[in-house]
Amino acid sequence: MLRTVKPRNARSKRALDAREAKEVEDVRTAIFVKGTHTGEVVNGVMKELMALKRPDAISFSKKNTVRPFEDASSLEFWCNKNDATMFLIGQSTKKRPAGLTITRTFDSKVLDMCELGIDKFVSMAEFKTPKSTPGHKPMMHFASELFDTHPRFIQLKSLLMDLFNGEVIESICLPGLEHVISVTLSPAPSLQTANPILGESQDEDLQNLPKVHIRTYTVKLLPSGTRVPRVELTEMGPFIDLSLRRHQDADPEMWKAAMRRPKLKKQDLEKGLGKKRKNMEVDEMGDLRGRVHIAKQDLGKLQTRKMKGLKGVPGEEDGDSQDSEQEEASRRKRKRD
Repeated sequence: MLRTVKPRNARSKRALDAREAKEVEDVRTAIFVKGTHTGEVVNGVMKELMALKRPDAISFSKKNTVRPFEDASSLEFWCNKNDATMFLIGQSTKKRPAGLTITRTFDSKVLDMCELGIDKFVSMAEFKTPKSTPGHKPMMHFASELFDTHPRFIQLKSLLMDLFNGEVIESICLPGLEHVISVTLSPAPSLQTANPILGESQDEDLQNLPKVHIRTYTVKLLPSGTRVPRVELTEMGPFIDLSLRRHQDADPEMWKAAMRRPKLKKQDLEKGLGKKRKNMEVDEMGDLRGRVHIAKQDLGKLQTRKMKGLKGVPGEEDGDSQDSEQEEASRRKRKRD
């Protein structure tokens, strides 16, 4: 258990407030950690992935004795100290050579993790093509239905999305889309799918699971004669082939707390409205419609166009006043009689 730090001044209070949960999360910072034994392949993969993650990446140059599946206390300590939420741990042993573990945390506690084996690696240096600008938000492409049906690949997709998603934005300029990270699966026999909501697990042998292929391309926009440009993809690297190994699912209660949304935010997403407003609704097409109520209008004070036909005859008003005076005098005379 980590001790609770109480702020001593306004500056430390602002720093602690910045680490608290937010409706829209900040960019996830990833820490790249080397285990006690790493090889050339593991070092190359971590270097290339860190280049794609920059500037939201922290590298530990020294080797550390870390075993995330046995003891995660060191990860939780680094998470709280560096304000990071993800870890990439590279380690190579005789039993599990060229291993890469992706770990995700929530509230300074380990949420879930997935271990991958590196089967093939092609560096960026082997592709003599232009590279993307560091810090640009990538486009993610997952080309298999197993990423939506199989629990192991659902977890891997979620981890990769959190790792490379970057800052949450509402719109982006087309020239800002510089590279694509494509994740595909090799052909494999049909696998039984499980319901991720119910948390069902599978006991298939890891050898039967298809391999994961990560490919990175740069985007080139060319004129097409229309408003929509023609898109060409160029190999940029790195190219990585991975195989699934050990994994650790999230605790149900912790996962429920991590996926909780504020009521106002949920209302925004489902109805298109923030705080409930009177006389406003969203129709079936998603358009916001409102009803405006105004007071009763006095048409007698309505300003109309001045036309000759609407003007009175000269002397007409004086004649009317004289007739009214005569009627008033006769009425008084009848009362006296």
